[in-house]
Amino acid sequence: MIYGYIRVSTDKQDCENQKIGIETRAAALGVHIDMYIEDAGISGTREPEQRALGGVLRHLKSGDIIICSELSRLGRKLFMIMRILEYCMNVGAKLYTVKEGYELGDNIQSKVLAFAFGLSAEIERNLICQRTKDALATKRAAGQKLGRKFGSKNKKHKLDGKTKFINKQLANGVCKIKLAKKLKVSIPTLNKHIKNLKRKF
Repeated sequence: MIYGYIRVSTDKQDCENQKIGIETRAAALGVHIDMYIEDAGISGTREPEQRALGGVLRHLKSGDIIICSELSRLGRKLFMIMRILEYCMNVGAKLYTVKEGYELGDNIQSKVLAFAFGLSAEIERNLICQRTKDALATKRAAGQKLGRKFGSKNKKHKLDGKTKFINKQLANGVCKIKLAKKLKVSIPTLNKHIKNLKRKF
């Protein structure tokens, strides 16, 4: 069985770009993709069992192949990637990547490449997080206010000045689902506003 695995962390990213690369790699290998597995809008920090990828791994057999855009599509953590690759190697499956051109199987070269790439990905992710924290700390030290500017389109501001209307609707027995639709906000936003009102009084 030949699987094409696609993961995009946000809806704005294009699955088609990954699919085109996977199809090209499959053609170069002389194989045809039997099934595509997509994890759309799901972070690579989530465990494989919580993604569609987990279902593929459970049914993986010797001789099966997984082709993905790049190794980081499998996960964003070193040991997560290593566990996935180790599992593939143990069942006799192979994994190919498009961008790096890796062929990962049960050999020492594959294990070294997987370890080096996974380690680099995790270090880079940690560095990005640290740079963001440092930048925020610098802005705070300079006296800059963080967060949304006044007048931004934050949904919580939509309920400002509508307290009387909300209280009246609730008193008349209008359910929160209908009320949220009338106000054009989500139910969590409405609940948060009501909760904040209770704190004030």
